[in-house]
Amino acid sequence: MSAAAVGIVASIAGCGTSAGNNSAGTTGASNSTAASSGGVTLNETGSSLLYPLFNNQWIAAYKSVDPNVKLTAASTGSGTGISQAMAGTVQIGASDAYMSDAQMKQSPNMLNIPLAISAQQIMYNLPGVTGHLKLTGNILAQIYLGKIKYWDDAAITALNPGVQLPHQQIIPVRRTDGSGDTFLFTQFLSDTNKTWGSSTGPQFGTSISWPALSSLVGATGNDGVVSQLASTKYSIGYVGISWLDKATQKGLGYAQLQNKAGNFVLPTQKNIQAAASTMVSQVPADERISLIYSPGANSYPIINFEYAIINKQQSGATATALKKFLTWAINPKGGDSLQYMTPVHFLPLPASVAPKSQAQINQIGG
Repeated sequence: MSAAAVGIVASIAGCGTSAGNNSAGTTGASNSTAASSGGVTLNETGSSLLYPLFNNQWIAAYKSVDPNVKLTAASTGSGTGISQAMAGTVQIGASDAYMSDAQMKQSPNMLNIPLAISAQQIMYNLPGVTGHLKLTGNILAQIYLGKIKYWDDAAITALNPGVQLPHQQIIPVRRTDGSGDTFLFTQFLSDTNKTWGSSTGPQFGTSISWPALSSLVGATGNDGVVSQLASTKYSIGYVGISWLDKATQKGLGYAQLQNKAGNFVLPTQKNIQAAASTMVSQVPADERISLIYSPGANSYPIINFEYAIINKQQSGATATALKKFLTWAINPKGGDSLQYMTPVHFLPLPASVAPKSQAQINQIGG
């Protein structure tokens, strides 16, 4: 399994590694566009991590760019975004995960178009504990495997000297829907824990067979995970960075994660950019790439592209509207500008990656 990372702000160039492990989806079909009064409707569904960017930022902004195009957005999980884009029931599938090799073989007309760079943080509900706990991917894997059961386990206390950790059972929270966040999190576990990444153990993907733990709690969407964590003392879970502000407002803490260089880092813009800068020269033409666990002293270990999953076989007004919107979305003077990225803690595409996204966008048409 390949580790990876990605690119960042417009001043950085290039990116990548190889693609094609797990994702979600069904069969491909040609997309159709619902008619709206006087124009075209482009329906987006999928990633709850990407949802705040579409719903809270882009939909309103794009009305002034093209008033004849109506955008809709739905937070249904990356797995649904991929499968509905493949089935042709939506025009834009939003996903934190690229499509797998098997899916691409099944539906070769699909495009995986990066729109921005995101990250994921590990959050917890630990009353009385302040600051940012230090955690590793190996420890997280052992928690989700049921091997580390209490907050004051020796492995956790050794990383956090002086922190009064309670002797309380850890309640791990996971996504129940097909989720790009699950794809990112489980890939990080696979890269850092041999048992998790073994051929007989849990793998990574938008949906996996989770270990059978009585303490494991499920939730739907990032909003569901945040709510579950907030209402469950001594819980831990993975949350997309666009939900960071809402989560911290509910009193949740988030961890410093150990990166590939052995350092503990937070998901700051500087550390996300550091991870991206190590990978930008490797992004392939189809842009399907894992950005997890990149090298670098300051690299944050869980970053990724946010993808628009598109069937390139579109016709007429649909093709024209899609191409115009997506071109605006990746433009640093348009949807990829900091005024839209910063509120959701995303970073724009790097200067070397945006042309690759544009080349894919240009393929859309009959």
